[in-house]
Amino acid sequence: MKIIAWNCNMAFRKKAAFILAYNPDIVVISECENPDKLKFPNEIQAPNDILWYGTNPHKGVGVFSYTDYRFQLLECHNPAFKNILPISVTGGKIDFILFAIWANNPGDKDGAYVTQIWKAIHFYEDLIKETKTILIGDFNSNTIWDKPRREGNHTTVVNKLAEKNIFSTYHKYFNQIQGKEEHPTWYLYRHENKPYHLDYCFASNDFIEALESVEVGNYKDWTSCSDHKPLIINFNI
Repeated sequence: MKIIAWNCNMAFRKKAAFILAYNPDIVVISECENPDKLKFPNEIQAPNDILWYGTNPHKGVGVFSYTDYRFQLLECHNPAFKNILPISVTGGKIDFILFAIWANNPGDKDGAYVTQIWKAIHFYEDLIKETKTILIGDFNSNTIWDKPRREGNHTTVVNKLAEKNIFSTYHKYFNQIQGKEEHPTWYLYRHENKPYHLDYCFASNDFIEALESVEVGNYKDWTSCSDHKPLIINFNI
């Protein structure tokens, strides 16, 4: 199962071909326009299923299946966490729970970015299991920005997930330390000298054991499309 997360910086309909070149099963797209605006060119493969959520028709979260996987937003979804979406994934080689994430909620005065994830993983405590669970997308966070006095910083999120044997696929595959990533996923203002790692796929240990490869798009190939680079994960499932 190949799953790709990418903040496309809007207008995914014009950029889908770049992602489809990797033959994904599932794609999670942040800053994606709503389905009414998703008019793909005729030569582009149409997804077999789409789940979209957002309050801005130009910038929400889109989840796309290009195989047999089907999506259903669970009734327990809490709109207070905006674009952190608990999704039942069925119909493919394995059924699992997918949290599609774009951590961006300026209306929350407690914290617009990683604090959203911290709150969500507590709210969905019973749904986040030690097996068949993936959290993936644009987390807008990194350990380098931890505020020690803030309970919901990046490190506490990582540690909370680790308590359930859920780990970052990138850090496991490349044997990296949080905050010292060698492969940036975001370049501030698209400047090559301002790299950061903000996009993640956390997976339960059963997925980690089946982890086959992780790839991050490079600066040269993707900067014309977005300030973010795709995170491409392949599980031997």
